Amino acid sequence: MADGISSAGADVALGQLAATYTWVQLHVGAPGAAGTSNVATNNTRKQATWNTPSGNDMHNTADVLWTAVSTTETYSHASVWTAVTSGTFGFSGTVTGGAVTAGNDFKFASSGISVSFTLAS
Repeated sequence: MADGISSAGADVALGQLAATYTWVQLHVGAPGAAGTSNVATNNTRKQATWNTPSGNDMHNTADVLWTAVSTTETYSHASVWTAVTSGTFGFSGTVTGGAVTAGNDFKFASSGISVSFTLAS
């Protein structure tokens, strides 16, 4: 038996996260407990819109896009915040396929950001 949250509880919690944390920031390493470590050179936060959580899944409903990034780097993590600047750090996760070349765009496609909890079993 694994510890965790119920699916219904997860949906409630994810709904609260979706209502509060909407600004995504890129990182080139783990963001750490405060979400402020290893911030990418391209540090502009972009706003995400979230679906109504269901079945312990929350994802972005539209592309989250950075246009013509200024630096060639590899994004390995993202953090999610309450505001476009400053604000409160909410959560973070890893990025797959985060290499970008200066001048190119980088995006999380719609449904490309997925948030869930470990469910009780």
